Amino acid sequence: MSESPTVVLVPGLRDHVEDHWQTYLEKELDKVRSVPPLEQNKLSRQARVAALDEVLTDISGPVVLVAHSAGVMITVQWAREYSRPIAAALLVTPPDFDFPLSGPYPTPEELERNGWLPIPRQRLPFPSIVAASRNDPLAGYRRVAGLAEGWGSQLLDLGEVGHLNPAAGYGYWPLAEELVQDLIENSMVDQ
Repeated sequence: MSESPTVVLVPGLRDHVEDHWQTYLEKELDKVRSVPPLEQNKLSRQARVAALDEVLTDISGPVVLVAHSAGVMITVQWAREYSRPIAAALLVTPPDFDFPLSGPYPTPEELERNGWLPIPRQRLPFPSIVAASRNDPLAGYRRVAGLAEGWGSQLLDLGEVGHLNPAAGYGYWPLAEELVQDLIENSMVDQ
């Protein structure tokens, strides 16, 4: 029988938020790790990608990545720079760093200075699902669909769920568990 993958949660730039669906998901899963918050260089893409790689280096078996927001960008940047087998990834509501973000988010200039641009658009070396919102204030649906196509990801239309975070009214998100379980089961069949 194949070994069950470890789920690695990759949060966005706000790191761990108590009422976030990733926080609830972490409590529901048995084999789960989370990329820890950064103490310094919080906006550094290089530091964020290195933190993900450090978590992945400590895991010997298969891995399923579950990323949200800038965590998606951390994941695709990691895939461009590092090589390690990944069973699958769930990439939820990626932001569009090519355009100014509304609210208290970094400017395009800050993002570029900290290594986030350009956004990688090459095919990911593992199967993935991009879960996209029709009314995400941080990214237009068509732009996210284009990213999914470039990454070779299956696109999942979530409808109008905002940025799928507590500010949009989402804490516990039952579909996350279902999607992750599907990715785990499919990865175990593929082993």
